[in-house]
Amino acid sequence: MEESRRERKKRQTRQLLVGTALRLFAEQGYEQTTVAQIATAADVATKTFFNYFPTKEDVLFAEVMDYMEEMSDAVAEREPSDSVADVLLKTYDRVIVHYLTRGPIAGDRELAKVYEHLVATVPSVQAKALHMTFGVQREVARQLLAAFPDVLDPISAAAVAGSFVGAVQGVGGAAREAGQSDEEIVASMARAAEIAIGGVRSL
Repeated sequence: MEESRRERKKRQTRQLLVGTALRLFAEQGYEQTTVAQIATAADVATKTFFNYFPTKEDVLFAEVMDYMEEMSDAVAEREPSDSVADVLLKTYDRVIVHYLTRGPIAGDRELAKVYEHLVATVPSVQAKALHMTFGVQREVARQLLAAFPDVLDPISAAAVAGSFVGAVQGVGGAAREAGQSDEEIVASMARAAEIAIGGVRSL
């Protein structure tokens, strides 16, 4: 579905806030950077920042809700013959396309490095990352269970979601730490998705 002008403007503002925040975090430190400084550097009102992000930590996880929407779309648009594995692969394809073309740090390796460093070293950011990961896993499990009630139960849905989300996220982080290019990262994450889905194909 093509973006409306309003949606595009909102996405651009969010990208601006994320990029500005990451640059300030790199220049002066995460703890030393305030929301007011981020808003000023982005040339927006502080209120505008809070319209997009509830807290400073949230600016680092801007894409989570978009990824959940991609998952919802993949489930809603599934074919009658699609299996659980088919839906997961379609979700992966949607998320990766979104990440590479519309994500707030798409194609910017320096900002990606700043993000990875913050997740690895700042306790409050680490805690937020874990919280968001668990939230993603729960939501993926909920949607899969609703879509495949005759195939999955709550336990198997949680297992599928945990293995899929954990594999893709874990390999993505490891690939960035290894200094892989965007193309190599995508290939590594695709392999992780295939490995995780391998055990789902019998469902």
